[in-house]
Amino acid sequence: MTRSDDTDKTTFLDPVNEKRSLHLTESKIAFAGHPIHAMLVAFPIALTMCVLGADLFYWWTGDNFWVTAAGWASFGAFAMAVMAAITGTVELLMVSGIRNRAVSWTHFILAMTLLSILGLNWLIRIDAAEEAILPLGLAISFLAAGMTAITGWHGGKLVFDYQIGTKDDGS
Repeated sequence: MTRSDDTDKTTFLDPVNEKRSLHLTESKIAFAGHPIHAMLVAFPIALTMCVLGADLFYWWTGDNFWVTAAGWASFGAFAMAVMAAITGTVELLMVSGIRNRAVSWTHFILAMTLLSILGLNWLIRIDAAEEAILPLGLAISFLAAGMTAITGWHGGKLVFDYQIGTKDDGS
């Protein structure tokens, strides 16, 4: 709170407006102005839900097709999550308006935890996929789906509430 010299009115200052480095949130890793991280995260989100669906269908039908589908989906979810994690980490470290926000670091920690869960879900399926699904693989798939929902929601809040990764057109 500051006092204005020419009037007796009290003026409140917006702390975000006073910290100019918080305004620098435009993506540094983009293709034609579109952030690569935002484009990549759709794949691990969708594939993680596919793994859960395939695990549930295997539990319901016992058909080995779902074992194979879940194995490939878990590999794809992990591989695409690694790519999304690399681009997201580079953005976090390169862009001061992202790096200077605590909520960005919270999303980073959630995403790295999710990446570990996705890696585990894929690794347990490599040698004995059919035996891995029930009950451990299914439990990990539920955990991964839940963490995906939380991490994705938090990432969405970064974009929509804080305009992280968006281009400032001056309006």
